Amino acid sequence: MKKKKGPPKSLAAGRPPVLHRTKTKSISRKATKALINKYHLLQKRKQQAIARGDAAEEAAIDAEIEALGGIKSYQEASLQGQRHDRGGDSSRVLMQWLEPCLKSRLSPDKTVSGRRLRMLEVGALSTQNACSKSGYFDIERIDLNSQEDGILKQDFMERPLPRDESERFDIISLSLVLNYVPDPRGRGEMLRRTTLFLRTPGQFVDSPELAASFPSLFLVLPAPCVTNSRYLDEDRLAAIMASLGYARVASKTTQRLVYYLWRRERTGHGSGGPFLKKEVRSGSTRNNFAVVLD
Repeated sequence: MKKKKGPPKSLAAGRPPVLHRTKTKSISRKATKALINKYHLLQKRKQQAIARGDAAEEAAIDAEIEALGGIKSYQEASLQGQRHDRGGDSSRVLMQWLEPCLKSRLSPDKTVSGRRLRMLEVGALSTQNACSKSGYFDIERIDLNSQEDGILKQDFMERPLPRDESERFDIISLSLVLNYVPDPRGRGEMLRRTTLFLRTPGQFVDSPELAASFPSLFLVLPAPCVTNSRYLDEDRLAAIMASLGYARVASKTTQRLVYYLWRRERTGHGSGGPFLKKEVRSGSTRNNFAVVLD
């Protein structure tokens, strides 16, 4: 009998916890990539086995994961991959985009209209990244497994909704978070949910420079999620974001990552949906990363 679909899964269902920052043995870039890719593949197969109710297959996959060294080995590889010399702090790209207008439009005490810009950093790993050091933002940081003071242990999908405008944010950072959501509909729901936490567009009527960048969403994904997916490319992602009221301000693609800054330019949802799981590229080498928005 076909199982009834439940509510969208929380981020905790897919994203592995982050290892405590103890000193770890250096791992080569090639070995790091291979281990992370293998772990992701096993996690995907495990989710499929769970969806089918195949307990035997689930147990077999768990055994394979343990043979790789389990979650500890994966976390060590992930932290190794986040080192500064491997492009670790993605917020440096965000600051390259934002700093020119922030320097020119904010007051000497880095406020605008008597207040500081507010940022919500989802999946925060550090309180010492480029955004934090810039001094331009009052930042609330959340992560499923907080590793230091200043980062609240919280699942974004379960975070209480803002009660009023004062509890909303000028910018939300989703850096390497969406790809950990285990199913396409959950990813769509996460993107939709960001709109509920951003300030109403039109806050900076006296500053066209700030209005061009805020309120906004900073989105970072592994490059293959967009460049080599069977179900997602740049045009489809842009259409999904437009249906949520977002317009692309800036983007950057490297060998490993894609970076986007999306400005929230209207409230409510536009036309263009629904966005179901539809093939946009063919080929046996494509991955199956998808975003579904009903």
